[in-house]
Amino acid sequence: MKIWQKNTDVNSFVEAFTVGNDRVLDLELASADILGSLAHTRMLHHIGLLDSTDLASVQAGLKALYREVEAGLFVIEDGVEDVHSQVELLLTKRIGEAGKKIHSGRSRNDQVLVDLKLFFRVEIESLVKSTQVLFDRLMTLSEQHKAVLLPGYTHLQIAMPSSFGLWFGAYAESLVDDLAVLQAAWKVCNKNPLGSAAGYGSSFPLNRRMTTELLGFDDLNYNVVYAQMGRGKTERILAQGMSAIAATLARFAMDVCLYINQNFGFISFPDHLTTGSSIMPHKKNPDVFELVRGRCNKIQALPNEIALMTTNLPSGYHRDLQLLKENLFPAFRSLNECLEITTFMLEHIRIKEGILDDPKYDYLFSVEVVNDEVLKGVPFREAYRNIGLAIEAGTFKPQKAVNHNHEGSIGNLCNSEIRQAFGQAVGGFGFDRVHEALSKLLADSQ
Repeated sequence: MKIWQKNTDVNSFVEAFTVGNDRVLDLELASADILGSLAHTRMLHHIGLLDSTDLASVQAGLKALYREVEAGLFVIEDGVEDVHSQVELLLTKRIGEAGKKIHSGRSRNDQVLVDLKLFFRVEIESLVKSTQVLFDRLMTLSEQHKAVLLPGYTHLQIAMPSSFGLWFGAYAESLVDDLAVLQAAWKVCNKNPLGSAAGYGSSFPLNRRMTTELLGFDDLNYNVVYAQMGRGKTERILAQGMSAIAATLARFAMDVCLYINQNFGFISFPDHLTTGSSIMPHKKNPDVFELVRGRCNKIQALPNEIALMTTNLPSGYHRDLQLLKENLFPAFRSLNECLEITTFMLEHIRIKEGILDDPKYDYLFSVEVVNDEVLKGVPFREAYRNIGLAIEAGTFKPQKAVNHNHEGSIGNLCNSEIRQAFGQAVGGFGFDRVHEALSKLLADSQ
């Protein structure tokens, strides 16, 4: 029987449709579900709903289950509706009647809410770590190749001199702002909904601040109706944070696809990291970056998918929300893989030097020549007109010495400042505090 079932059997077709992929996806939530139950049962003991003997038995049983999850031994059996049911079923089989007491004072609604938030915290930390590795690689490349010039473009027309130092550093700094968006999602995820029950609270004297502290949350969702309304909203905000990182990766991947093209020829990769054609023996295709671009564009669609799935839902819980897992959960793995493969590819990137020696890039230096005239006292508008006429007449002569020294320019990348900003962004999540709280919760002695 289901944990909600009484005496009526559910039609098998209806059951299969309503459960859907939940059994598979819920395996991702198993450790989070056990952590939530560890905190909840300690709180039940604190308010007198679970005696010391039952608490000790429940805590030991849950910790044993947690170890099984971590070892990859936990499964959701056929006929069991979800992870919550499986945990309670196994616990009751192993420790007896005490296992049936763990659901007092909560609903599956707030149980899945806290499971999701605990799970999202883990996934956010994983994304931050992967982003940090890519950031470090970009910064290293920026420093290594800061003196190597390449064309800068506007409207995909050659515009002004740029450099590989600027190019790599630009995407590194973009990741700083992306983490700011992801940090907003972290702050939403790191509020405790446990105790909101079905969305309307409980007549039990629950201590919601206690579970907040035990689970390492920064704060709680105070209003129980809003706690339930957070389902869907939390996912959408998290998807927006993921979308920010994905947008940076997709744009970088597009640059790579252009720059590896023979008409550009600015960068290359070893043959074993590219793919060929079945009929054209000369081809070296950037399939990795094309797939990064495609995957990340899918992730950029995720906030809109979630918004459309939750649009016009009234307050309270609705089964539509179950479907959000199918969109969001695979996106975590996909984005992490994109971050990791991009870092891997950048460990093997080859940079071409002397790109701007080609005469077709002479006009990149027109602004340099205009500025040089201005420094000699010629009014800007007059200097601009003179150089424009020289270009039209074919008499323009570039001055290829680039003297950019202001903050963030070719000669002053400000990479140390960008590194500091990234470090501050990572530090703002407070992962250590969460680890400390969960370590205490899982400790053998309470």
